[in-house]
Amino acid sequence: MTFKVGLLGLGTVGTGTAEILLNPEGRYPLVQEVEIARVGVRSLDKPRSVPIPSELITTDLEAIATDPEIEIVVELIGGLEPARSLILKAIAAGKHVVTANKAVIARYGDEIYTAANRAGVYVMQEAAVGGGIPIIKPLKESLGANRIARVTGIVNGTTNYILTQMTQAGADFADVLAEAQKLGYAEADPTADVDGLDAADKIAILASLAFGGRIKREDIHCEGIRQVSAADISYADKLGFGIKLLAIAQQIQSEPEIALQVRVHPTLVPKDHPLASVNGAYNAILIEGEPIGQVMFFGPGAGSGPTASAVVSDILCIVGILKSCQTAGSLNPLLGCSHQEYHSVAPLSELVTRFYARFLCGDRPGVIGHLGTYFGQNDVSLESVVQIGFQGDLAEIVVVTHNVREGNFRQAIEKIKAESGDNISIASVLRVF
Repeated sequence: MTFKVGLLGLGTVGTGTAEILLNPEGRYPLVQEVEIARVGVRSLDKPRSVPIPSELITTDLEAIATDPEIEIVVELIGGLEPARSLILKAIAAGKHVVTANKAVIARYGDEIYTAANRAGVYVMQEAAVGGGIPIIKPLKESLGANRIARVTGIVNGTTNYILTQMTQAGADFADVLAEAQKLGYAEADPTADVDGLDAADKIAILASLAFGGRIKREDIHCEGIRQVSAADISYADKLGFGIKLLAIAQQIQSEPEIALQVRVHPTLVPKDHPLASVNGAYNAILIEGEPIGQVMFFGPGAGSGPTASAVVSDILCIVGILKSCQTAGSLNPLLGCSHQEYHSVAPLSELVTRFYARFLCGDRPGVIGHLGTYFGQNDVSLESVVQIGFQGDLAEIVVVTHNVREGNFRQAIEKIKAESGDNISIASVLRVF
């Protein structure tokens, strides 16, 4: 028995997926039962590195999504449109869908999964988060018996590569970004990566799975790494930290309804923390729950091979279900999307965390005391205050707080800005994990 697949997109991941399906020897036996029936591309003239017969390639992507002979549609074109519309057309035509498109799932998951549940088909998304790291299925299946407390991830390889290079070379962000673009680690327009948007899409998906409810993408606080300087990395290192772009979802309330904090921002991570040693373009996701404790998933977060591996694993999962003769309308609850309610996401002002702040101050007596006064007036307790050195005539002072409410910390910062004049300027503020 052969199961026919339609590929939408033959770029980096599409090519990797086709290579696996066309070379099944030595792989799981189900791969041999998958046939590439049609492939949708934007241009017929582009040279291809995989031997797909020309008669199977078309620019009519909608025809693939609605082809009655195709059972599984694999969306790998990326972006919001026409990807969203094609996924919905495939679902309406009774097709199962596999996608690597985190942006579409994060923004339109409600619409897509509601349609899929009604049609009795699966939408599988293992490749949407973490590239080749298996994380979606473990959250749905292997970890399903746990009460998840927190999900923390380094889920964007580009920013992790940049921060790693800044750490190792002592270079500033702009210089490392330019080099990363030359080497192909960063896009010509790096906005989605360096501003944290890609990571926010991914943590929206992980939070939804971990806590059993849908997440509104617009509720996620999102900061990127543009403001991280070589000086901050150097000072963090001296204090025993590395700086990582973390995507975090944690439960802060269970009754009367689950409330979460979901956020993306650069963070000082203690050097002995498991995530601190994740360098280069690698990703890692740390799950904390009861009774399992901590478990971390680590591996390549992008690229043709790793992402294609996740795509094909979803295809084989659907093929296995079809071979077991499950009928439309009777979805396996461990693989489908059963939760319908939206979780409440708490405002960032309610977050309780530690902070790192770097100040440039006029070299005058009592300036450290003034900082302490501003923070104390807003219930911000300081763990350490260190004068690092000088930038010209300005003293450079680094402050690390105890756990404090973010709203209180921000009030203190605003008061410093408003009342200190030219005596104190704020060079950077980062959270501490």
